[in-house]
Amino acid sequence: MTREEIKETLREMIVQELRLEEITPEEVGDDLPLTGARLGFDSIDILELIVAIERRFGVRIRDGASAARALESVNALADFVLVNTQEKLS
Repeated sequence: MTREEIKETLREMIVQELRLEEITPEEVGDDLPLTGARLGFDSIDILELIVAIERRFGVRIRDGASAARALESVNALADFVLVNTQEKLS
C-alpha cells in the first residue's frame, strides 16, 4: 500500500471504528491531532482504534510513548504503519 492509501484507510477506520456519525473520512485532516479534544476521543476510543489498526495492518503499538507518537495525527500514524510494515518485510 502507498502512504496515501494507508492514510485513506486510516481516516475510514477512525470514522467507522469510533462511530463518528457527524464526521466523514474526508473531514479527518491529515494533521488533525487524534488525541485532543477536537474529535472527542476518550481512552476507550483510543484503545479500540489501536486494536483495529494492529489487526488491519499487522503492526504492534507496544507502549504508551509509541502510541502517543503514532496517534499525533493521520500523517504520523501512516508513517508508523509504513515503518513497521517495512521492518516486518525485511
